[in-house]
Amino acid sequence: MGDSNDLRGASYQTALDYLYGRVNYERASGGPPRGRDLNLERMRELLARVDNPQQQFPAVHIAGTKGKGSTAAMVAGVLKAAGYRTGLYTSPHLDYLEERIQIDGQRCSPDELMALVDVLRPTVVSMDEEAERGGPLGTPTFFEITTAMTMLHFASQTVDVAVLEVGLGGRLDSTNVCRPVVTAITSISFDHVRQLGDTLAEIAAEKAGIIKPGAPIVCGVTGKEPRKVIRSIAAERGAPTCFVGEDYDFQHHQPNGLTLLPAALHYTSELGGAWRLPDVQLGMIGAHQAANAAVAIATLQQLELAGWRIPKDAIYRGLAESRCPARIEIVSRRPTVVLDAAHNVASIDALLAAVEAGLCASQRILIFAAARDKDVPGMLKRLLESFDSIILTQYLDNPRAVAPADAKEMLERGAYDADLSRKPAITTCETPALAWQHCETIVTPDALVCITGSFFLAAEMRNLVTEASPLSATSM
Repeated sequence: MGDSNDLRGASYQTALDYLYGRVNYERASGGPPRGRDLNLERMRELLARVDNPQQQFPAVHIAGTKGKGSTAAMVAGVLKAAGYRTGLYTSPHLDYLEERIQIDGQRCSPDELMALVDVLRPTVVSMDEEAERGGPLGTPTFFEITTAMTMLHFASQTVDVAVLEVGLGGRLDSTNVCRPVVTAITSISFDHVRQLGDTLAEIAAEKAGIIKPGAPIVCGVTGKEPRKVIRSIAAERGAPTCFVGEDYDFQHHQPNGLTLLPAALHYTSELGGAWRLPDVQLGMIGAHQAANAAVAIATLQQLELAGWRIPKDAIYRGLAESRCPARIEIVSRRPTVVLDAAHNVASIDALLAAVEAGLCASQRILIFAAARDKDVPGMLKRLLESFDSIILTQYLDNPRAVAPADAKEMLERGAYDADLSRKPAITTCETPALAWQHCETIVTPDALVCITGSFFLAAEMRNLVTEASPLSATSM
């Protein structure tokens, strides 16, 4: 039995090594290439050679600068509660690659992952050989292969519907080969500007690339210029539109008390049969999650208008039970440790709003790391005045991390520019483990510790914190 388990473990690691050995823009030091250097021809060819599994199920396709992962989890949770066999594809992952590929809340098993790699490998090898001979398509990337694996898994498991989170942008993302019943764009703000453009209008055009003829587009974007772009592209493609503030609306209300608690909202819409959903309780923290939930509900309403059965009790139950790790996730109490994958200024603002509204703490400690291609000075400037102590570190599993010394220089420039009555203590630590060890030496039981700046930091810190503080985590 032991030998069998050892062989299985070795086979699993071999499969992971094969996948991580591919070109992987999530971990590339320069990040993904510019949008104009990408196209979907290779992805379409890869899927065509395995009989186009993405055509075997309908999809809900969700893009957005922030909020798309949480919104996807909410939509999938409600569809599961409504009785549909529901696939969910998100990225990146925290601990295990299989987290990205779920059916009815259960992630793909290691055995299933190995089988999917075995199915795709001959096709990938063939395409690699063609590329070596000068073929025009090039070699499939990590994200293309994992997306194809997802499509194969959902097709073989006969899902009723798949909820697909865009990896980057939308127009040229590997997920943009699906057959959507409805699409959604949660928000537009500045991120990945090298790939998507340096204006909100350009970024909106890339996100709106997921819009398909005849499939309604739900838009949670509030900015005038990006809304105009999305509306124009939807009109060109004959896609009905559903805009926040026009076709649906919501009011967020925060539960009473000085603790971080999940959000709630009232939802209203006049589309089709008017929807009135009072006091919808969420499983996630923050006013921004109320906005995400409103996009999710509007998306589900579009499904109902298309003939899907979406009972109201499934909406209440599904949203209350939906969780998204590392989205304002409380992983410890006394001290309160909040883990958040915020990695742009808008997401940092959402984190700070939730913290300021929900918790009074006599001591506030920040542990921060980010990628070099992010707006690190902008994020640090926002965070500066909210913390007494700031610990700068770098994650180890991705070469894109900014060095702690460089982050300190950015932070100190911001501190000297800012009009602060008291400047925070700034410490640099070369690893997340050292950052946590230092935090433990200064933290008090009533303190708030925020860990943020990157999904990769959240992944590396989460286990450190939960192992050190074996309290039941409250996932948000």
